[in-house]
Amino acid sequence: MKRRQALSQIAIATTTATTLVACNETGGSPSVQANDLPNIRWRMVTSWPKSLDTIFGGAQTICDRLKAMTGGKFTIEPYAAGEIVPGLEVLDAVQNGTVECGHTASYYYVGKNPALAFGTCLPFGLTAQQQNAWFYHGGGIDAMHKLYSDFNVISFPAGNSGAQMGGWFKKEIQSLGDLNGLKMRIPGLGGKVMARLGVNVQVLPGGEIYLALDRGAIDAAEWVGPYDDEKLGLNKAASFYYYPGWWEPGSTFEVQVNKSQWDKLPVEYQEIFKTAAMEANLNMLAKYDALNRNALQSLIAGGTKLTPYSAEILQAAQKAAFEIYEENASQSPAFQEIYQQWSKFRSLVFQWNTINELSFSNFTAQS
Repeated sequence: MKRRQALSQIAIATTTATTLVACNETGGSPSVQANDLPNIRWRMVTSWPKSLDTIFGGAQTICDRLKAMTGGKFTIEPYAAGEIVPGLEVLDAVQNGTVECGHTASYYYVGKNPALAFGTCLPFGLTAQQQNAWFYHGGGIDAMHKLYSDFNVISFPAGNSGAQMGGWFKKEIQSLGDLNGLKMRIPGLGGKVMARLGVNVQVLPGGEIYLALDRGAIDAAEWVGPYDDEKLGLNKAASFYYYPGWWEPGSTFEVQVNKSQWDKLPVEYQEIFKTAAMEANLNMLAKYDALNRNALQSLIAGGTKLTPYSAEILQAAQKAAFEIYEENASQSPAFQEIYQQWSKFRSLVFQWNTINELSFSNFTAQS
């Protein structure tokens, strides 16, 4: 008995030593000290220009934290859109092994599978807080892992913009008729909804939006919100700034990893990677809220015309959105499986947040 207990204690001690995490000498972030963990160097492509420091910062946060928490043994170099692959080809690059990982938005790839939209957001769907609840405690991450298994990819939430704005327009949009024939940059299922309302939908990476809008190649465009939109100069190309961004009430960005490369990582590195991705997810949302409040005031002071969508447009868009979801569910088993689970979660969390948050927000807004 004593011999078995001694052997057990030795095994536990050995395992503990192998996975030891200790504070570094400067008292900063914890770092892996185990000598037998490998040195690994990866590359991360992104869908963002580096000038958009908040959204590109999601990728940078992951890379910085991995380096700090592994004592420099596991490092990833992030690349801006276009440096290795175009911004809308991140999934392809990760899937085929051109790079080990990427930072992007899943709804850019709904042409490959419409269910990929759930990884970012759906029109009239979940807010950022609700989206995180679904991912972390409502089965969302497991659903996306199952979906991405067909692509040899594993993904984790790694950023959120919060509720977005409703886009920049060169002219005022008062009715559904004003949307007919309009050329607008808008991706994902939001683009599908706008197309159903008569819009000529374009999909462009962030770095190309300003020139297209300024030169008249498109009549309208949406990106994220005041801080990023001002950085891109969209207010210099269009005057009317619409809200709410009904197609993106809480957009999640994600880190995608080639599954074959992921499976080669020591479990310690996998756990640190997931922790770094969660930090990026939560930090980006907080940063956007902090920055957007001031950026919106700057835009208004500069002459931007802040304008609400009409009830007619919102009602028509919501009706079209759920028609599209039902159509996709009838045609795609993968979409139907996630949609049924997501819909149930959405219904219940909406009920809860109507009671605990909406009532509070309505009162404080009125007072």
